Amino acid sequence: MVKIERSRLSAADWERAALALIAEQGVNALNVEGLARELGVTKGSFYWHFPSREALLNSALERWESDVERELSAEVESVSDPRARLRELFRRIAHEVQPHRVYAALLRALDHPRIQSLMARVSQRRMDFLALAYRQAGMERSAASHRARLTYAAYVGFLQMNVHLGVPRLSQDDYEAYVEHVIDTLIAP
Repeated sequence: MVKIERSRLSAADWERAALALIAEQGVNALNVEGLARELGVTKGSFYWHFPSREALLNSALERWESDVERELSAEVESVSDPRARLRELFRRIAHEVQPHRVYAALLRALDHPRIQSLMARVSQRRMDFLALAYRQAGMERSAASHRARLTYAAYVGFLQMNVHLGVPRLSQDDYEAYVEHVIDTLIAP
């Protein structure tokens, strides 16, 4: 984990540190004392911003949800051609590591009611985004919806295989070829 070099941490610093810890060790590893130690500060700094671990978790999850969605949308919405926009989206998603690690950790914590509702909301919003992108690329509504679900299932499945099932990692060249194959398959002419 990267230490934040400040004498006084902001709530956002704690949220980012919490997300980094979740990405590395999972939701259950999040605890105030350990996080304060990682950041090189006392627990008092934490309680200045948050009344509890659960409040930090909620705030960090809100940050993850808004930041990831906003950044990704801003990066691909400027591409005017719908098919090129989908290709850019796939390439960016394939190379954004930290958000995937947080997402994979959250998948392991679906028994937590807050996380379950968050993941349902994020997943639906992402599938809606994909369905719209496919419709803009010329697919009729039903086919676009099915393709969006298939695309999202491929994403979640790939994360599960790599993070939870321990499937051997692809070399960088093989991974790049895989990404291009997925793009060609899911954005068929």
